[in-house]
Amino acid sequence: MHGLRTLTYEEIAEAVAGLCIEANRRLPDSVEGALRQSAERERSPLAREVLEDLTRNFEEADRLQLPICQDTGMAVVFAEVGQELRICGGFEDAVNEGVRRGYLRGLLRLSVVADPLRRGNTGDNTPAILHTRLVPGDRLRLTVAPKGFGSENMSAIRMFTPAATEEELVSFVSDCVGRAGSNPCP
Repeated sequence: MHGLRTLTYEEIAEAVAGLCIEANRRLPDSVEGALRQSAERERSPLAREVLEDLTRNFEEADRLQLPICQDTGMAVVFAEVGQELRICGGFEDAVNEGVRRGYLRGLLRLSVVADPLRRGNTGDNTPAILHTRLVPGDRLRLTVAPKGFGSENMSAIRMFTPAATEEELVSFVSDCVGRAGSNPCP
């Protein structure tokens, strides 16, 4: 164990807390750029107006230090853990503590329920969904991706036979989108 790089529970919890806040307040530069370019190229006046509204929204969220969307979702944490890294304290507990701190400190909406049938809110947005991969090295790479559920509220599922045609698949998707209308979040 001598010579291994060490991270503590506290370091991990604070890193996750900051990432939870950041992920809900800022878009990646590539996404922001794509939205701006799309607004500039859009021919439909209504579609252009919607894209410009989205642009103004993320600009104001950044200026006011507020979430981009009111649905700050469930925290999904991707962790690449170096095989030569020593973690002091419980890793999963540290991640959940970070989510708890981030969602409370960032004034993010607490929407996770402990039991979907009884609908009891956990009050701190835990537990996170944690995906962990062991990788070479002595580093920890964390990515927090909040997963809102607006689109799932209008989702549908269907089992197709192996003989289903492309036309049948397209028709199913088109019908679902038509029924949903503007109700779900894109």
